[in-house]
Order: sequence, then structure tokens, then C-alpha cells
Amino acid sequence: MSNKFRENRLSVDVCVIGGGMAGICAAVAAARNGCKVALIHDRTVLGGNASSEIRMWICGAQGLDKAPNKDLLETGIIEEIRLKNIYRNPRGNWSIWDSVTYEIVRQEPNIQLLMNATCLDGEMENERLKSILVWQMTTQTRYHIEAAVFVDSSGDGILIPLSGAEYRHGRESSAEFGEDIQPEKADKKTMGISCLIQTRETDGPVDFIPPEWANVYETDADLNNRPHDLRSHNFWWLELGGDMDTIHDAEKIKDELIKAAFGIWDHIKNRGDHGAANWDLEWVGFLPGKRESRRYVGDHVMTQSDVRAEGRFDDTVAYGGWPMDDHHPGGLKHKGDPTKFHHAPAPYGISYRSLYSRNVENIFCAGRNISVTHAALSSTRVMGTCSVIGQAVGTAAAIAVKSKLTPRQVGQQRIKELQQNLLDSGAYLPWVRREISPLTLSGNLSASAGESVEKLRDGWGRPIGDETHGWVTPIGGVATYEWTNPVQMESVRLVFDSNLNRDCFGKGFSTNMPCRYTRDFVEQRPSTTLVKAFRLEVLGEDGVWVVAARCSNNYQRLVKVPLALSGTAIKLVIEESWGDEIVTVFEWDVC
Repeated sequence: MSNKFRENRLSVDVCVIGGGMAGICAAVAAARNGCKVALIHDRTVLGGNASSEIRMWICGAQGLDKAPNKDLLETGIIEEIRLKNIYRNPRGNWSIWDSVTYEIVRQEPNIQLLMNATCLDGEMENERLKSILVWQMTTQTRYHIEAAVFVDSSGDGILIPLSGAEYRHGRESSAEFGEDIQPEKADKKTMGISCLIQTRETDGPVDFIPPEWANVYETDADLNNRPHDLRSHNFWWLELGGDMDTIHDAEKIKDELIKAAFGIWDHIKNRGDHGAANWDLEWVGFLPGKRESRRYVGDHVMTQSDVRAEGRFDDTVAYGGWPMDDHHPGGLKHKGDPTKFHHAPAPYGISYRSLYSRNVENIFCAGRNISVTHAALSSTRVMGTCSVIGQAVGTAAAIAVKSKLTPRQVGQQRIKELQQNLLDSGAYLPWVRREISPLTLSGNLSASAGESVEKLRDGWGRPIGDETHGWVTPIGGVATYEWTNPVQMESVRLVFDSNLNRDCFGKGFSTNMPCRYTRDFVEQRPSTTLVKAFRLEVLGEDGVWVVAARCSNNYQRLVKVPLALSGTAIKLVIEESWGDEIVTVFEWDVC
């Protein structure tokens, strides 16, 4: 009897390693653009730092809850995921959230998902990565996967040691790139990793008995006066390991974090009056969430200066806006502030040239491992930003495969195509206008009510500054395109108002999931600004209006409706919203 493990061979167009938010968005984007995709993920649930195993908020360009940036919530695939979660998961159940991320991947027929699978080795062919070896623990199977293009969204940059890709690790000296928030001398220190805890408010007092091995923090000073208001913090500062190796020392760091986590809850419950009598420990994360490790070196290394100059790159394919949030390497042991917030403009663009390897010609990077300095990373690492980077990379990978180009050549030859594809898919790119279809531009556009109907085709799919860039209409309003002669209408594209400044769970800004459960917990619901029901009517060549499509339960921002009809006019009728009497439609295209 053979004692060898089973072996399978796969050949795909795009292989994505890492199923965090960046990897999900990359895989889905590549698949929707016609590529055969393998998504490799080493955990039992998708989502990475946003999953039920770690439970970090998806933060991004919307910024801090104390001073949110107006109208800058990320759209595209990440917004599609968040809106589905709002619709399906009003009370913020983490298992349902896991099912939402799982569903968006599983529903793509072009994606083969390998869970509980880790990348072990790689085979190079000249300057290209030819294949990888993957071990799937649950099936005890080895997979040999060949791909035209690889996307490393593993966070730790697992393909770097397997391919010989150039990389950076740690903090640059302030002099190297002229970055004043960097240390005077370069070092290998990074931001640390966190094990979060979650709590629930109950109807009466709840006791807590700590494990014998938990750390003991007698006073707030023993915790270096870290904030622990149960109604306003998610314990992000429960962080260690930036002065160690966050990859190779990860298990040692985790052990210390777990002792700290239970010790902190013991301190809050049992050592002083912290208003915690009626609070219970709901959950402790035994899988640490990482902020920083290896970073690829691309054709451009994005710096603090790029961020502060608003990243006005000709090849902008994503954007950020979170401040440069530079956590001290000492984490919980550091007696000073756990992090320093350095200003970053919102938005700032992210260069395509920072999203692929400089010396391995078929590797993209997406997420916190992109080509940035430590200073720039302190902003670009947050998951909202990583998600839009992932969508950009997945879309670029599809262009590379179809055109037989390297990632670098896509940037040199097809950057405008990439940008327009992203905009058509609901993404937002600062300072890049979406091109309007000739059929849309050729029609005579009018409205029965409301104002600014021409903004439906101005190419800007959200408010920017003081400009609404949308048709503002009462419920029942009708917009109409008319043509002198019959035209063929293949599809309609609509962008509704999902409220890019929405407040979820009463936190003050949009979070995908809650970090605590209070007795007065605020359920999340689809935004009252969002169109729920609408219909499309087409005027046929016989002069009769017919209902071409109707939607009665929409909860998404971007809606594409196939038609394949001929006619001389088409109406959009707004029938119902999720609450508001007056709504905004940002875009309406007929193709």
C-alpha cells in the first residue's frame, strides 16, 4: 500500500494566495473579468483580519470616527460585500459575516477555492514564477498549481522567499526617502500584532475568574494607561511583537498576547471600578492580527511624501485616506502613546507601479505587502484600502492574462483601460473621470421631477466636495433617454446612493461588524438613502411602452441590468427607497 499523499495538478490563469479582504477582491475581480482563478487560503474562514477569527474593523479612507472624511467610503467589490452584510446581518453575527465573504467567492464559477491550504514552495522559470506547491491540511493533498499570473495577498508576502522577489522589512531611516516620521537609523522593527477581545453587556452582574497563567495588571498604570472604555474601544492597543519578528516569532508573540488579553479583562473586571460589573467576556481572539511584515519592492516605492502630496499619479488605480497611523514597536510594553497619528490627505492616490514585483515578472502584490515604505504603510495597510488595491490588482491580472502581458507591461500599455474597467465596476479613482458610453451621450435626457438630471452622465459616481454629481429626485420621479431612431439597448448600469457617510452600529462611522454588544445595541439596516425598488420601461418601435425590468428589493449601490432590446426611449422610474422621500441616483448608463 502506498504511503504517499494524494497529489493534484491545477492550471489556472490567475492564482491568488491569501483570502483576506484584498485577496477576496482580487480573486473576484479576476474571475468576473473572465479568468480561471485559484484562491488559496490557509484558514477555515475567509476575510483575514476582518474574519471571525481576528475581528478587526474594515477601516479606510473614511478615516477616524472622531473626524470622518466626507464621502470617501470605498466602493466596488468591497462595498458590495458590506452592503450584503448590512442586508443579511442586521445584528452583527460574526458567523453570518463569514458566510457573506464565503458566498461572494463561492458564487463565482471561475474561482476554485482551496481553504485550509498553505503555500510551501515555488518553481521558477527564468524571471517568472512557474508554479507553487500547496498543502491542503483537511484533505491531506498536495496541489501543484501553475498560473500565468500570481497575486500575493498573503499579508506576509509568502511568495517573496519562494521566488526571490526583492523586498523591504522594518523601518527605513528618515534620510533614505526624506521621511520625517521615520527613525534616524533604519531598523528591523515593525508595528506589532494584536489579539482582540469582545464583550457583551448583560442584565446584571457577571463574575470573571481569570486563568492562573494570565498576566496581572493591578493598576491602570500597569497597563501604561491604555484606554479601556467598554463602549468606545475595540482594544486595538492589545499589541506586542514589533520589536521581534512578526513572522517567525508569531507563536511566541501570540502566547504573550493571550496572557495579556485575559489579564486585561481581569483588570477591568476585578481590579478597580471600571463600570464593568454587568459586562461579560464574549470572545478572545487566539489568532493574532498582523499589521506589518515583508513588503515587495515594485517599480515605485510609495513614500510618506507621496501620501502627503495626494498621490497624484497618472497610473492611480486605488486610493487611501487613513492617517499615517504608526504604532510603536513596543506595543503594550511602551509607556508612551501606543500610536502616533500623522496627517494624510484624503483622498490620496496609489500608484499601479507599487502593486507588482520589480524583479519577478509575473507577481502582483495586494494588501499590506505592497511596495511602500514603513511610513506610507502605516496608512495603506488598513483593510478598506487593501480591498480596493485587491480589486485593482485582480482586474490588472485579467488584462495581463488576456493580452499576454506582464504586470509592468499592463501599466505601460493598458493603464487607461484598467482605470476605466475599475470605474465601470463601481470603484472610485480620485481625479479620474469615467468615460460615458456613446449611446448614453447621444440620447436626449430629461426628468419628470427633481434636479440636476444631466449629472447622471457626468462621469463622477459620488459626491465630490460640494458637488452632488447625481440626480436628486422624489420617489416616483422618472428619468428618460430618447433617440430619434431606434437603438439597440444591451444593458443598463445604475449607481444608487448607499450613503458613503453612513453610521453602522451607532459607532459614528461605517464599520462592517461590531466590536462589542451593548444592551442598547443599534441594528444596522440598509441606508434610508438607497433606492429599493425601480423599474425600466422601453418604448418599442411600435410606439408601445413595455416594462423591460423591475427590481423590488435592491440593497446594492451598483446595479447592472441586462436588456437586449430595441427601442426609441427608455425610462427609469424610482418606485421606493429604504426610507427617504427624496433620493439621489448618481449614474445611469444605457449600453
